[in-house]
Amino acid sequence: MIPATLDPSPAEKPPANPPAVKGSRFKERVKDLSVWVIAAVFFLPELWIFLSAFKTPQQILAVPPRWIFRPTLQGLTAMAHEGAFWTYVFNSFFITFTAVFVAVGISFLAAYGLSRYRFRGGDFLMFVLLSIRMVPGSASVLPLFLMYTALGWTNTYAGIIAFDVMFSIPFAIWILKGYLDGVSPRFDESAQVDGFSRWRTMFRIILPQILPGIVAAFIFNMIFVWNESLFNAILGGNTVQTIPVALQSGLNTINGINWQYIASLSFVYTVPLMATIYFFQKYLLVGMTFGTVRGEI
Repeated sequence: MIPATLDPSPAEKPPANPPAVKGSRFKERVKDLSVWVIAAVFFLPELWIFLSAFKTPQQILAVPPRWIFRPTLQGLTAMAHEGAFWTYVFNSFFITFTAVFVAVGISFLAAYGLSRYRFRGGDFLMFVLLSIRMVPGSASVLPLFLMYTALGWTNTYAGIIAFDVMFSIPFAIWILKGYLDGVSPRFDESAQVDGFSRWRTMFRIILPQILPGIVAAFIFNMIFVWNESLFNAILGGNTVQTIPVALQSGLNTINGINWQYIASLSFVYTVPLMATIYFFQKYLLVGMTFGTVRGEI
């Protein structure tokens, strides 16, 4: 006969929920709650803009503010029927994507050269590149305006795209060089032994390995170009105005501030950027490290 399993005495039984485990779970819940509270505080202005886009002018200016209301598409419909609205949308998308594509392409070539060809003054050149990106806009807008006026580049797509490319390249180079430094030069040597040219090695062997860095550089610079308004307003003129400039110029009207127009245009302006950041957030988090967390392969 098989003896029955003896139950341990109450003194031998381990506690169901040790106090340390309970304390750690409580701390985790407090941290999670704190993160949600902070996120809600920062997202509250965006939520108010989204709600105001579906309100009437009377509901927007109502005191106390109305959180529960009957949504309407009056503001979005009126904005869509304005001919200038579609021009603003086209300019924003066309200028942003064209400038960022060109900037990332040039930055990849420059970052590859700085990563693979070590030369005297390379570190100082990287410092100068980043310093150019950190120059305040108000300090450089006047000389740029004089230069654009002399060259006839004001109020042109080429002029605005060239400016955005110029200001996007330094930051993109810093991101991509960090990724390229994490890819061993042995890949280049092996590819060239197999008969690959330098260009084929760059685009067939190296580029696929730093694709997350390419995406991160693209998204970071897209955020900058999409939000840029100072130089676009001064150098762009009426023909190439983007949505941020339209928000400034449409703030005051004959009848006062058109809050419904501002809310509707802000909604259209914010949604594409928020959607892009949401779907590519993992690349943004990795891009903040400039690729330096990778070791040599």
